Amino acid sequence: MTSPPVTDEQLIARVVVQDDRHAFSELVRRYQSGVRATLRRLTAGNRALADDLAQETFLAAYRNLRSFRQEARFSTWLYRIATNAFLAEARKRHEELLGDRDGAIEDEGGDDDGPAAPAGGDHARGATLRIDMERALAVLSVAERAAIVQCYHNDLSHEEAAYVLGCPVGTVKTHILRGKQKLKARLAAWAPGE
Repeated sequence: MTSPPVTDEQLIARVVVQDDRHAFSELVRRYQSGVRATLRRLTAGNRALADDLAQETFLAAYRNLRSFRQEARFSTWLYRIATNAFLAEARKRHEELLGDRDGAIEDEGGDDDGPAAPAGGDHARGATLRIDMERALAVLSVAERAAIVQCYHNDLSHEEAAYVLGCPVGTVKTHILRGKQKLKARLAAWAPGE
């Protein structure tokens, strides 16, 4: 007979009350891939920066775990810390995170093969779509990209995304609308034929 899995709340309590680093390691294990994936999308595919920001995120989470009031899910709280780390880095670099890539993206133009949705087993088309998606995300403003990533990649509601981003729900909706319009224009070549 196996015991029920330990909940996030139980692990958090162990960290806060007993300074149980093994419990925190389990929390990191559960959420590190989601946090890293979120940060990779926010940084438009810059894996090294995303990994550095993920490490900062978990260090900040450990230092501030006592202040976690469990008003939101633990994952949502982590996404907020990760997003704040990204935004602080973007401010520090004055948006230079994507500066060099923007010029390269504008010069490259479109797809030579013409549009088509990737087939299930066609790895080359899937890779091309991922690259095009990274490039399309790179042209969004930081706020638009953050809202799109929170709602579509992390599957957060508009209210949860507003909490993560620290802005009103209406602002999140506006950023998503504008971001989707830009993405639709950039990815038009991938639209299925009519």
